[in-house]
Amino acid sequence: TKRYGSHVACDGIDLCISKGMTFGLLGPNGAGKSTLIRMLMGLTERDSGRVSVLGCEDLRSSILRQRVGYVPELHYMYRWMTVQEILEFAGPLYAQWDADLAENLIDKFELPKKKKVSSLSKGMTAKLGLLLALAHHPELLILDEPTSGLDPIVREDFLESVLLNHSSEDRTILFSSHHVDDVERVADEVGIMVNGRLVARGIPDELRGTIKRIRVVLQDGRLPANVPKQVISQKVQRREWLLTVAPFSSELIRQLEEENDPVSVTVIDLSLEEIFKDLVRGQDSARRSEG
Repeated sequence: TKRYGSHVACDGIDLCISKGMTFGLLGPNGAGKSTLIRMLMGLTERDSGRVSVLGCEDLRSSILRQRVGYVPELHYMYRWMTVQEILEFAGPLYAQWDADLAENLIDKFELPKKKKVSSLSKGMTAKLGLLLALAHHPELLILDEPTSGLDPIVREDFLESVLLNHSSEDRTILFSSHHVDDVERVADEVGIMVNGRLVARGIPDELRGTIKRIRVVLQDGRLPANVPKQVISQKVQRREWLLTVAPFSSELIRQLEEENDPVSVTVIDLSLEEIFKDLVRGQDSARRSEG
């Protein structure tokens, strides 16, 4: 948990990521993703709770930092240095720095060695950040909104670079983003964070199987008799009642039919993006109700 005054940036997050997994942390801007990651990196102090990274609870340990690669949303590099100078500066900081890998990534990412960081495009800067995070063979790679502000083609190139390098080493990856398609492309498992809370977690196919939208057409003059506890988002427009529910079950359908005597009930499959949007809407609506 992390608070800033009355604002709770992270509200009792309970999360364990298995070794070798690529975990996608999905959430809108301001959901608390970066605060959570900064706590994992030892850059922000938590107010309560326990954090362990690669079995180590001393998050500022120099030994731990040798084992982790970190790509923040805002790249903190000396902008007056050239790409070559950045590599020469970073290399001695890591016992496992692989100069050959760094050179291979320079070629693969098509980074101009003689250009200053200040003159690089956003896409090149993001790739340089990824190179610096990968060149010492980290066991854990943490990417905090790494594609933010990049155009679709550059985002695709960046994600392809992450996937290629992940497949060559048994590495755990934590990837945060508000781009659903980016997360879905790289992640083995997804967590959805809204208003400082982890509101859903699972393999994308499992989430699509357990979170459904139900369209209920009510009789003329009827209102919904009861809102089931499984509802995470709903909208009533004239006779149409749309509910997004988790977890979905056939028993829930029977309950809706018995309590409302509807004209029809239809179950609608949702994409991960639709699930994400309905979870955000539902949490925002609940927060306004509490306020």
